[in-house]
Parts: sequence; structure tokens; C-alpha cells
Amino acid sequence: MTVALDTRRAKLKSEVFPVILLVRIGKNPYRYPTIFQLPKADFEKLSAPRLGAALQEIKDKLRLIQRKADEYLENCGTFDRIDFENDFICSSPMFKARKKKLKAVQISDGNDFDYTPYLSRFPIFKEDHSIPGCISAVFFIYIKKLLQEERIGSALNYQDSYNSLKKFKGNVTFDKITVSYLNQYEQMMRAKGRTRATIGIKLRPLRTIFNEAIEMKIIKRENCYPFGRRKYIIPTGRNIKKALPLDDLNMLYNYTPESEEEKKAKLYWFFCYYGNGMNTKDVAYLRYRNIDDGFIVFTRAKIERTTKDDPKLIMVYISEEIQKIIHEIGNKRVDGNTFLFPILNDTLDPLAQHLRVKAFTKFVNDGMKAICQKAGIDRKSTTNVARHSLATVLKRQGASTEFIQETLGHYEKRTTENYMDSFDTDMKKDFAERLNVFKKLDNGSINMHQ
Repeated sequence: MTVALDTRRAKLKSEVFPVILLVRIGKNPYRYPTIFQLPKADFEKLSAPRLGAALQEIKDKLRLIQRKADEYLENCGTFDRIDFENDFICSSPMFKARKKKLKAVQISDGNDFDYTPYLSRFPIFKEDHSIPGCISAVFFIYIKKLLQEERIGSALNYQDSYNSLKKFKGNVTFDKITVSYLNQYEQMMRAKGRTRATIGIKLRPLRTIFNEAIEMKIIKRENCYPFGRRKYIIPTGRNIKKALPLDDLNMLYNYTPESEEEKKAKLYWFFCYYGNGMNTKDVAYLRYRNIDDGFIVFTRAKIERTTKDDPKLIMVYISEEIQKIIHEIGNKRVDGNTFLFPILNDTLDPLAQHLRVKAFTKFVNDGMKAICQKAGIDRKSTTNVARHSLATVLKRQGASTEFIQETLGHYEKRTTENYMDSFDTDMKKDFAERLNVFKKLDNGSINMHQ
């Protein structure tokens, strides 16, 4: 890097030339005009020991440019021209003003993974990602990564998030997504009647995409990261009471199904309940090899591919109730690879398996909705409710939060405590009512030891 006079661009009358910072990368020269312009004779005088005040000031500023450029080169590690222009040239008042450039994204993943089964469900594959700095390019790269890891549900969430953002203001560049942009997006979603939870579901993938873009050196956190304290905070959903009361559980257990569909829905729901609050994806992926010495042992599919170190094993005791359900609707065992239930088979690709699990979940939830209506239960009884109901029943029976955390397979105690919120609310109501115990006394004395 050297300060030079660009004599290619003379002004016809005055013969004044722009002073530039000349950067050579290989055989390619890059010229960055400073705010200074000098005749050739004056530029040559800058090497003289004594100068007039005006030329001395220019000389000092050009030396400062040279010194700062050398410092940048020493500290930047691998030199990147666009980063140099954005960080050094654009931020210095001693260079002619120029717009920051957005870096193009290399979207080739360099492997032979077959994406053919996913093309119809992921329209992002058909889009043009050539606009430098556009969000679609990083969404595309991240979705491909998720598909390679067979995290189909997560990949679909990112596709849906991108669809929503694109519908809002198009495939914008990262620098366009400001705090104001995000506030406007939230207002638009609220105007459509979307909940806080839904808005959070759409925006959390975007935050991850920003972090990915930072890791890929497409953007810099300090320049355009819009999330965090004193910036934009992604809304979170409120914790809603989901657990069924004991009397409703009793009514469900004793309900006599009126069809084969109701029977299967009820049995699968109670398998989730008795099976440590197992979710439907884990139920679908169980095989006979997961049975070991009277227990079903498995790792939650939700975290199996994201937690490589020390995955948490869940052990479900095969109670009499669970054994009856397996006998009633389970597959007949052929070998250890036989699926426990007739939900999936080994001929399905990952996307087809995901869609089959979604259909299975809907089957159970629809069946339980019909059962609740007929049984006179005015609460939802989805498979997620089975999980919350298990946690609440265990808590009411005196189980510790740590035991419930292990039972549910949570890594964070806070997650388990969220399940307990509805129980704590009911308990507070219970004890508030007990404050009226003195009204039941025949006289004014209260036995404090009762």
C-alpha cells in the first residue's frame, strides 16, 4: 500500500491530480481517491524537509493514512479487499465518500448430497441468490445444512420464516433489516392477528441467520446486528396452562371409544402420558431394540442430532399399562430393527418420515378432540397436553423438579420449571382457599397446630 498521485485523471485547465492510496493485490491495482488533489510539482515537494503550512498539513495527513493502512494490514490476518474497503476506506473522512459493499455468498456446499426429494417442499432452491448480501443466500445455505443433518422440521421452520419475511419486504440485504424493520414486521403480524409466540417462531430463525452471516464474514456484528438489549427483543409466548386436571384424566381413561380410530388415538395418547411424556416423533421412531431389561431406553429425536456430546438417555419403565398398549396396537416383533408401532417404515426418506409423523400427530390430536367433546371435557387434550399432564401429576405426587427434569429429558432445569408454572398457580389458589379454614370452626378459637 502506497500513497501516490493518479496522473491518469488530470483536470484539463489546472493540471491537478487526485492523491490516492494505491493497493496492489497480486497483479491487480486498486486505487482509492483521498480528499486531496495536487499538481504534480506540489506532490513531488512532499518529500522535501521544509514545506509551507498548507503542504505540511497535507503531508501529515497523508502520512497518517499510510500509517493507518499499514496497521490495518498487520492486524487484519487474511486480507480481504471488500472488508478493507468497508472497514478502512469507507470509515475514514480522508477518502472520497463511497457506499459500503455487500459480499457475495458462496453457496456451493462441495458435496454430492441429493436434494431432489426436497425441491418441491423448499421453494428457496429455485430462487436467485446472486444479490450480494441478500438474506436468501444464507437461509439457503443453512437450510441445506439442516437437510443434510436430516433435521427436516427445523429446515421447514426456516423456509417458513424466509417466506414470511420475503412476503413482508422481499429478499432484502442484511443492512436493510434494522430495528425499525423488525418493529414494522411485528406490527404487520399483530395486525393480522398473529400471536407473540408465532412472531417469535418466525423471527428466531432470522436471528440465527444473522449469526451465521457474521461467522461467514458476510456482515460484521457491530455494523448491523439488530437484536439484543436496547435493540429489538424477539417476543416470546406466554406460558399457558396445558395440564389436564385429575378428574379429566379419569374421564379420558374410562371413556369407551366408539370407533377404531378413537381407540387408537386414546391408546397412543396414554402411551405418551405413561411414557415419560414422550412426544409423537419419539413414539414413531421407537424400535424393539430400544427395549432393554424392562425399560424403553431412547434419546429424544429433537436433540439427538444437535447434542453430540453425552446425549441424555431417557428410561421409561414398561408398566402394565404400557405393555397393554404395545400388545394392543404395536407391531409384532421380527427383530430388533422392527418399529414398535406401525407409523414409519424403512422405505421412507427423511422428508416422507417427517410428514408421516406430522400426520400421526394430527390423527391422535383429532381423535382426542372428538373424545373430549363426547366426554364433556372442555379442555384441549393434544399430545403436548399429555406431556404437561405427566409433569403436573408427578409434581402433585411430591416428585422433585430434578426428577421431573430427568423424566422429561430436559437439559435445562428452567425448561422443566416452565412446565410447573400451571401447577404452581393451582397450588396458590388452593392455599388461598385454605385461608378460610377458620370459618369452619364452631367458636372463635383457632388451633394453630391443625
